[in-house]
Amino acid sequence: MQHEITAVGNLLDENNNLIEPGYCKKMLPVYNKKTDLKNRFLTKEWDYYCVLNDDFALCLTIADNGYMGLDSVSFIDFNEKWEVTKSPMQFLTLGRKNLPASSLTGDVSSGNRKYNISFLNEGDKRILSGYMNDFKDKKTINFTVELTDIPKESMVIATPFEKPGHFYFNQKLNCMAASGIVSIGDDEYIFNKKQSAAVLDWGRGIWTYSNTWYWSSLNTYVDGVPFGFNVGYGFGDTSAATENMLFYDGKAHKLDQVDFGLPNKDGKDDFYGIWNFTSNDNRLTLRFEPIIDRASCTDVKLIKSDQHQVFGRFYGDCILDDGTAITLKGQIGFAEKVTNKW
Repeated sequence: MQHEITAVGNLLDENNNLIEPGYCKKMLPVYNKKTDLKNRFLTKEWDYYCVLNDDFALCLTIADNGYMGLDSVSFIDFNEKWEVTKSPMQFLTLGRKNLPASSLTGDVSSGNRKYNISFLNEGDKRILSGYMNDFKDKKTINFTVELTDIPKESMVIATPFEKPGHFYFNQKLNCMAASGIVSIGDDEYIFNKKQSAAVLDWGRGIWTYSNTWYWSSLNTYVDGVPFGFNVGYGFGDTSAATENMLFYDGKAHKLDQVDFGLPNKDGKDDFYGIWNFTSNDNRLTLRFEPIIDRASCTDVKLIKSDQHQVFGRFYGDCILDDGTAITLKGQIGFAEKVTNKW
């Protein structure tokens, strides 16, 4: 059963428990977290953008996870099959990054003399800009990307954990049109509108210590029309709702359960094998052929993050609410498996 939230209301009660677990297609729940020191220490907040086309991708993160903060810049070249990720960390940020309480308004910026990442929200458009020194081969990366054609509908979900006072509030805003430029030294990479698209992963919550999640996102065009999806699972109690949705021409289409079909080889995950995505309602049947695994593992004893974000091509069919089949013929998206102890 998929419970849809249909009215504006506070997200949390006085004990930081969700008032109404479920999903919606607009930002209806109001994030009203408690800000005492204990909860600031445990609260995890981030804005993550991935902008991509058929040739390359730019991924940006500003995160305040209470006892640690992280800023990240990634650039992936699908043709030459290389990627660079730099992720400066900070300790005991405790909410000082002032990430907005809503994805609808508010700006955020983070950096120092070596880098800066800025997300400017002007309502009808978003501007991602910044730089990072010594990014690739001692060269600086500079970027300015404008996101427009913001869809009216998106994936919004309020997920409880089994432990009281723990929750995850998340929006995935798919299929924003992207235009702009990235330079690494003298090399320039151009995002052209109608060929480039972006997703925002806007996350706020108090998480349990150990989690493994799966997430996949597609943001592209099919016959000139914006199309994408958000699918995922693996954390929290999703009995009220899953985060699985298709997006076509600005409208969201809800799916039930999805399995990624991550292959296994010699008893281990085979991230470069063929993944087979299926849904229990038979509305998603996709083959995913990896190009590059943006893998990283940070292990500082009590904090560990083992991440595999695999970019590749999707082939197969997605069925909209009215039965229309959208056929993918190699459009690029990503699928990831992440295990965190944090």
